[in-house]
Amino acid sequence: MKIERKYMAHYLNATFAADDGTASYVRLGKDLEEYSPELSANVEKKTNILGNETVSIDSYQKQGEVSPYYAEKGDPLFEKLQSIIDNDLVLTDHTPGYGSAAKYVASTVREIAIDASVYDNKKSVTLVEIMGRHAGWLTAASVLARKFEGDNPVLIYLPEVAFDQEQFLADVQKAFEHTSNLVVCISEGINDGNGKFVCELASDVGVDTFGHKMLTGSGKYLENLVKDRLGVKVRSIELNVNQRCSSAMLSATDEKEAIASGSFGVQTALKGTTGMMIAFHRTDDADYHITYAPEDVNLICNQEKTVPLDWITGNGSDIGQQFIDYALPLIQGSVKVPEEGGLPKFAYRKCNCSEPSKIS
Repeated sequence: MKIERKYMAHYLNATFAADDGTASYVRLGKDLEEYSPELSANVEKKTNILGNETVSIDSYQKQGEVSPYYAEKGDPLFEKLQSIIDNDLVLTDHTPGYGSAAKYVASTVREIAIDASVYDNKKSVTLVEIMGRHAGWLTAASVLARKFEGDNPVLIYLPEVAFDQEQFLADVQKAFEHTSNLVVCISEGINDGNGKFVCELASDVGVDTFGHKMLTGSGKYLENLVKDRLGVKVRSIELNVNQRCSSAMLSATDEKEAIASGSFGVQTALKGTTGMMIAFHRTDDADYHITYAPEDVNLICNQEKTVPLDWITGNGSDIGQQFIDYALPLIQGSVKVPEEGGLPKFAYRKCNCSEPSKIS
């Protein structure tokens, strides 16, 4: 039995628990022209005292499959899913995926700092733009790249604190007094404190389907600013999607917690509990330890957890020890990623090509 795709599909309300009651439905599955369910009947046979047999069919249960959902920029679920690695969900110590994303950021920034250090014959600035519209959790993780006090990244700017261009230039000039090759990390969402993003100063900024400003170019704007005002060698680097999709530096702690929270979620659902998100609660033990608990998703949606202001130091240009103590346990351990042909082996969808035998 085949049913046209438009008549049978799976949809999810991407707004979750919107305060105004509006809904934005996303079709789960992609590129499916038709949906082929298997109809399994509930059949009951009865035999009376005369030996006559009757068969009754009271219902059918549909079973089928749809393709996985792949969120892309512009999709209603994109920002909801991205918030997982951004670590900005409330009522939880941290989110699954954040430990690995933080480890990637810190490791990559350390590599960038090593590269920058080889050019020590003249002053230079390397700007690293990291994800974070309103919450700077990923950018803050760059502080973990330091090997000693005063090491790169010397300056770190989060969106939680108003960004002042003149103060930024003064910070760079002062840092040159003890470091000739500066690495500066910035959140994509750094702003003037009045709602204007730094990237908006460079050119007109587009908006996505939600009307949210598409943030890109903060690093490039500051690159040109430093070049014009300070006249030193400068480059900008945007880590972009690698922060959330790279498997090169997975955290073993993150993997362990993600599996455990998934298991806890299934157990919770089997008990009949619904409308909940599995949260991580950090205990007060001397050693790092978390417990899992369901939290009402209605209290989480449309809320945002930002980096505490007392964790941001250096007049808004540095990250304090409190964040380091918070983040270090989350990046511990490594994960051996399965390989095939010397490359990471991932699950994938087979493409619809003329020579499928060449796709492995």
